[in-house]
Amino acid sequence: MSAVEVGEGGQLSSFAREFTVDGFAGEGSALPGREPAGQWAEVDPALSTEGPKRHGKLLRERVPLESHALLVSSAARPEVVAAVEAANAGRLPQLVPLRVGRMAASPFAFLRGSAGLMAHDLATTPVSGVAAQLCGDAHAANFGLYGDARGRLALDLNDFDETVPGPWEWDLKRLVASLVLAGRQLGADEPACRRAAFDAAATYRRTMRRLAKLPALDAWNAWDAIADHQLVEFAGAHELSEVLAAVSAKALRNTGAKFAARSTVRTEDGGWRFTPAPPILSELTDRQARLIADSLASYRHTVPAELHPLLARFRVQDVAFRVVGTGSVGTRSYVVLLTDRRGGPLVLQVKEARPSVLLPHLVRAGFPVPAEGGHEGRRVVLGQKRMQVVSDLLMGWTTVAGLPYQVRQFRNRKGSVDPVALTPDQLDDYGRLTGALLARAHAHTADAALIAGYCGKDDRLDEALAAFAVAYADRSEADHAALLAAIRSGRLAAEPPA
Repeated sequence: MSAVEVGEGGQLSSFAREFTVDGFAGEGSALPGREPAGQWAEVDPALSTEGPKRHGKLLRERVPLESHALLVSSAARPEVVAAVEAANAGRLPQLVPLRVGRMAASPFAFLRGSAGLMAHDLATTPVSGVAAQLCGDAHAANFGLYGDARGRLALDLNDFDETVPGPWEWDLKRLVASLVLAGRQLGADEPACRRAAFDAAATYRRTMRRLAKLPALDAWNAWDAIADHQLVEFAGAHELSEVLAAVSAKALRNTGAKFAARSTVRTEDGGWRFTPAPPILSELTDRQARLIADSLASYRHTVPAELHPLLARFRVQDVAFRVVGTGSVGTRSYVVLLTDRRGGPLVLQVKEARPSVLLPHLVRAGFPVPAEGGHEGRRVVLGQKRMQVVSDLLMGWTTVAGLPYQVRQFRNRKGSVDPVALTPDQLDDYGRLTGALLARAHAHTADAALIAGYCGKDDRLDEALAAFAVAYADRSEADHAALLAAIRSGRLAAEPPA
């Protein structure tokens, strides 16, 4: 099977244009397909469920389900070291070796830190033509728990730095490939790794079919359609029950208040300040801290107006620099300690928002991306709200010294399943759970009936994506080996994770 070239030109349908918001064509919109003619996929604007479902079936004639097994080798693919160096551009140079060291830990860790390289590869793969808001980095470690406005735990995707509209297949392919790599790292045999990828794809497809059968409002309010407490049963993830219970118990204790209690000390004037714990938590100069603190004034206007009285009850006590996860290491990220009049803490994270690494590859693939010039923090926040069933009420954005930032609560009862700490028997259950969560997230901005019509009732797509996952895991292992060789040769500096 050979790759089909993407054509140029074409227009979005008038239906898609009419419902475009912030450059994202909403429910029912379509991407360019991978057919020689290069025409945009026109979506039937019929309001019945049967219209989009029938159109989805027709898309299979142009982009067969079996074609998703395809992984093209491209002469234009950048050298691995060059790709890593390009991804490090603009990051704080003193933290780049730490980022490289984290990526060097395993092929799965390498995949986590190379979303841009995978997007380059995905740009040459077939797509159905249906658009959704993408997480952009939907690997197996980016799902987890967090607290809602009432302190209850929600289960969903939880990382949106790369979020952008694009082909729904890109998120799903990143998920299934990561499951194979996680499985290999935890010691599962190849059939078990492939089965986890297959089950993730199958449950994604099955979830879309369920959502497609619901009235639009019920499907939109997916909390009720596929509630968190029903997900284990729905996904058949019973092997994860004890794991999720343990993660939930830990997440309930993982609060900003607990972080503040452990990481701050009282000052002589009765205030509070962070205790440095380098290299993870570091002091700032007074000028740097003031810039971050002052930026919260503009941040306040990006959260709902009804929350302004709440924010007005807090005063800034201190600001510190804090290193973040693998993909974001080297970006500027700060924690801000605020307290109310009784000393109750609120910790906010102010994190640099860089352009999505998917963007240039979406352009290369022919996707009609939004015009440049928007605030990257706003992109992240709106993308997260579009995909999650419920989001942090205090999310917003700001600008510091000309750079865009996202703002959110820090350690808002966050918890996650470490996929490489699972047992082989639990891996496919985790694949099913994450497949259901990803489908639920995509269905907020893509018509579930359209995707369900394309995916079909049988397992042809599941088989194709499992084959892709194995092939891409092999590629990631080779990429990881190239990274290790560059570190040994001295071409790349690396520090072991702290």
